[in-house]
Amino acid sequence: MPNRKVVIAGAAFIFIISKQSMSCIVPEVCEAIIKSLKENIKLPKTGSEWIQISNRFDELWNFPHSAGAMDGKHVILEAPTRNIIINFWMSDVKAAFQMVEFLKKLNYIKKLENNSLRLPAPEALQGRNKVVPYVFVGDSAFPLQNNIMKPYPGEYPKGSPRRIFNYRLSRARKIVENVFGITASVFRVLRKPMLLQPKTVETIVMAIAHLHNFLRNTDSSKNLYAPPGSLDSDQNGRLCEGSWRRDCEMSSLLPLNNVPRRAVSTAKQIRDEFNDYFMNEGTVSWQNTYC
Repeated sequence: MPNRKVVIAGAAFIFIISKQSMSCIVPEVCEAIIKSLKENIKLPKTGSEWIQISNRFDELWNFPHSAGAMDGKHVILEAPTRNIIINFWMSDVKAAFQMVEFLKKLNYIKKLENNSLRLPAPEALQGRNKVVPYVFVGDSAFPLQNNIMKPYPGEYPKGSPRRIFNYRLSRARKIVENVFGITASVFRVLRKPMLLQPKTVETIVMAIAHLHNFLRNTDSSKNLYAPPGSLDSDQNGRLCEGSWRRDCEMSSLLPLNNVPRRAVSTAKQIRDEFNDYFMNEGTVSWQNTYC
């Protein structure tokens, strides 16, 4: 049986094609997929489109003003290359990719700073007076910024405000964890380190992201690609884990490292406003039970 880590050699073995030919075919096919399906990964273009996503996030995950969930992974390459590519994926509420970028091309921070993402104008949370921006929810690997919310660092007592905020944010991020899980469970090339050049790996990962969105957004394929029960679901605050968590081992997709960063005071104030909202106007009956 061919070694699963050796992607090109394994495919050449299966299809009885020389490794030299397969090394040309794989990137060309992936580039054709990206070109053909390019419309399947796109950011909202207007404030009203962002608000639609935000409303669905609030409806499904009880986190208002959320424009999406953020995550990033190290894609591990096998020796002799030994390079690590860091890719950044941003998901919407339907478990589809909004944006996929690699470290050397990463510019989402600039897009947030110059508002080229065209997020809606800041406004107060329901029943509140303080104006806050629309935000993306991320984990501790991301910087706390005006448009990026991350957990409070440290451990907190059960039922405490900061623990409840961290629970509510983590719950809203489950959607992007599902994106990584489903792609790795279906596209098994992501399960093991790849013996390929970094540029080829970038092309393969981008093709997978486009295929994921196409399959998730097409009526005839979405239930075959991700059958009912494969994604995490929520029942009154109780997490029901999707089947991908039992089926998938991702040794090639590793979490980003947590890097301590000093946040600006306005970002801390925005997080505190969300925190206070979750303890008052935005409280849900089961949050003390599960956090």
